[in-house]
Amino acid sequence: QVQLVESGGGLVQPGGSLRLSCAASGIVFFAYTMGWYRQAPGKQRELVASITSGSRTNYGDSVKGRFVISRDNAKNMVVLQMNSLKPEDTAVYYCNARLGRGDWWGQGTQVTVSS
Repeated sequence: QVQLVESGGGLVQPGGSLRLSCAASGIVFFAYTMGWYRQAPGKQRELVASITSGSRTNYGDSVKGRFVISRDNAKNMVVLQMNSLKPEDTAVYYCNARLGRGDWWGQGTQVTVSS
C-alpha cells in the first residue's frame, strides 16, 4: 500500500519560512520523481517543485529563488524548504510520487501566509 504523508504546514507571517516534509512508503522511493504541488481556493493545482531520481530539480516560476526541494533516499523522504513566503503562497500543498503509470498523492497540508 502506497502512502505519502505530508507534515510541516501551518500559519506563518509574510517573509517567514516553513519546511514541508513528505514521508513515503510502499514504493521504491529512489526510482520515483517526487514533487510538491499546491492548490489555492478557486484555482487549479499547480506544480511547485519536483526532483527526479537523479536529483534534477524543477520549480514553478512563482517560487524560483525562494523554495528548495530536496530528497533523502535513505529516509524515503522529500522536503520542501519555503523561504520569503508571500500571501499568494497560501494553499494546500500536496506531495506527489510519479514513475511510469504510478502516480500517487498525499492528503495535503495547509499553508497559510498571513499577518
